[in-house]
Amino acid sequence: MSIDTLKSQIPDYAKDLKLNLSNILSSTALNERQIWGAVLASALAAGNPKVIAAIAEDAAQHLTEQDAKAAKSAAAIMAMNNVYYRSLHLLSNPEYGKMPARLRMNVIANPGAEKLDFELWSLSVSAINGCGMCLEAHEREVLGKGASKEAVQDALRIAAVVHAVSATLTGEDALPESQQAAA
Repeated sequence: MSIDTLKSQIPDYAKDLKLNLSNILSSTALNERQIWGAVLASALAAGNPKVIAAIAEDAAQHLTEQDAKAAKSAAAIMAMNNVYYRSLHLLSNPEYGKMPARLRMNVIANPGAEKLDFELWSLSVSAINGCGMCLEAHEREVLGKGASKEAVQDALRIAAVVHAVSATLTGEDALPESQQAAA
């Protein structure tokens, strides 16, 4: 399945998502590797199997195996970190923030891809997972490595659109009429 096939599965009531899905694949602030890594990491974070399959198929044409692995690593490590650091942020007791996390995060130091790219992909995943502490940390890293605010915005737009497509298709699959049509 490709992204074009995926677009054909988006219902008419969500036609803006079809348009946005096409638009996120081009950027004046991100290069092709950064775009496709963010799209792949976002799909994995959003979790819909159809979206993951379609995006992974197309991303394989734009990313090296090493870059695809790094994008997957960003989704994996942020799945853990976003829960942990979002929880620290939400708890009113500041003592938890002073305690060592005791979580392995070696991939952040050595992601197997350009550090800026990995940080952008981590930013996208953190947006989907809703971790303010991680968003701030990755934005600071991205800007500190020379990326523009437009690059940050594009990474966030990618996350928003991929998440919305994933949520819409997950919802459609759960609707009774979809289940009857599949039977």
